[in-house]
Amino acid sequence: MSDPNFFILYVDSPAASATFYADLLGHAAIEASPTFALFALGSGVMLRLWSKHTVEPAATAVGGGAEIAFALDSDEAVAAMHASWRGRGLPILQAPLRMDFGYTFVVLDPDGHRLRVFAAGAS
Repeated sequence: MSDPNFFILYVDSPAASATFYADLLGHAAIEASPTFALFALGSGVMLRLWSKHTVEPAATAVGGGAEIAFALDSDEAVAAMHASWRGRGLPILQAPLRMDFGYTFVVLDPDGHRLRVFAAGAS
C-alpha cells in the first residue's frame, strides 16, 4: 500500500479558494473547473479543492475539522510567515506561541480550514 498523497478540502467556491491558495502557495492550480481546483505541491502531495455543493456522496465535514500544516526550519521563519500572512489580512486564529511540539500559529482560509505553521522543537 502506498502512503496518502492526495488531500481534499470541501469549499464553498472552488474559484475563490483557488485564488486564495494560488496567492498563498505562490503558484496556480494545475487543473480547475467550476467544481474543483487541483494544486501540485512541491512535496509531491496533491491538494484538491472540491465544491461542497457537488461532492458525491455529500460531505458532512466543515472547515476547522482538520489542519493543513506547514513545517518551517526556525522560530524566525515562523515569525516572518506570521507577519506576511497577517499583512495579507488572513484571519489569525492563534497568534504565535510556544507549544510542547514547537513554535506555532494558526490562520483560517476562506472556508474556515485551519492552516498551522510551525517549527518543531526549534528555539
